[in-house]
Amino acid sequence: MTILDIARKLLHEGTICDHCLGRQFAKLSTGLSNDQRGKALRTVLSMQASADKDSELLEELKKTGEGKCWVCNNLFENLDPWVEKAVLALSDYEYDNFLVGTKVTGLLAENEEIVWEESGTMFAEPLKTELNREVGKRIEKLTGKRANLKKPQVVVLLDLENNRVELEVNSLYIYGRYRKLVRGIPQTRWPCRECGGKGCERCGGTGRMYQESVDELIRPHVMAATLSEDTAFHGAGREDIDALMLGEGRPFVVEAKKPHRRHIDLNALEAEINIGSDGKIEVRGLKFVESETVPQLKSMKADKIYRARIEHDTTEEKLKSSINIISGAFIKQKTPTRVLHRRADLERTRKVHSIELESFDRNTAILIIHCEGGLYVKELVSGDGGRTVPSIASLTESEAKVIELEVIKVG
Repeated sequence: MTILDIARKLLHEGTICDHCLGRQFAKLSTGLSNDQRGKALRTVLSMQASADKDSELLEELKKTGEGKCWVCNNLFENLDPWVEKAVLALSDYEYDNFLVGTKVTGLLAENEEIVWEESGTMFAEPLKTELNREVGKRIEKLTGKRANLKKPQVVVLLDLENNRVELEVNSLYIYGRYRKLVRGIPQTRWPCRECGGKGCERCGGTGRMYQESVDELIRPHVMAATLSEDTAFHGAGREDIDALMLGEGRPFVVEAKKPHRRHIDLNALEAEINIGSDGKIEVRGLKFVESETVPQLKSMKADKIYRARIEHDTTEEKLKSSINIISGAFIKQKTPTRVLHRRADLERTRKVHSIELESFDRNTAILIIHCEGGLYVKELVSGDGGRTVPSIASLTESEAKVIELEVIKVG
């Protein structure tokens, strides 16, 4: 069956607009819009009918040029209201690019299946593909923004069933490093274990185990700058609540969800966070990144350097001997007892690159520990009842524990 045979068959089904006629051959001939294809087909068929004196075809052409298109119900003649709704919805947001999507009605989906079945064409594109493109072109013209098929900042969703436009606003991602300058603050929001965040006597009705976190000290400033609905905090690992995070800081990404503003001054935001935290945390090096940075950050296997003040009951000679044995060794660790309530009981192997004895006195010592990420430093010292092997406690045959911990380098 030739293209003209298919086109004539479509015309025989009833009134069909140029868009829907031409769309059945969208994959043929570049540089033409579907309505141009439809007009061209209609013109050629008219010429052929005249040459063949085919009165039946001429009558069909006359009928199919009038009335409502049975495929799209003249949707393509009424695009302006959809464009207006889309532009109005977008006007409340800053964005550089967008994408248009469509939820078609059941009737339109059924009509499309019928026309494909009847015509048997192998060159068609879906109705919503053309609708997305045509509305997108008009939005581009009115706003000066460009459509982006791969990574749009905003998706304009045309809901034909409910006659409305919805927006899917993609998150804004900001990378930086944070330093935690006080102890007793977790990295992220921590719901109360007793009530699960609902509020109870244990948490004082707040629903939180801790009243502040690195996340929550950053969150309000990001939300105010971006006018976002919420944020999500993504860190490259985390330090213990009672540990400081010093040096150049720990890498993180804060995700601003459904931001109204994207063009923000990151230097000003950095200053506001640092002033607003009242010396508890400090952020630096803020920059915009793409969403792919988050999984990269989460899978980051960076080495760490710690400064650990330990309490011990051994001699300097024995401590130095244990340090020499552990330096360069692989340590086997079962999940620490202190976190077994929230983590699977697994055994991990991590390497200690080196340990230096910075200072020693009768009951305390300071160690500089350079190790692989994921090593539990407190248990490296205490042994955790034999769950970490070897440990300083086991090698010195005495009790030892970390009383102060600082992360001084990540990566």
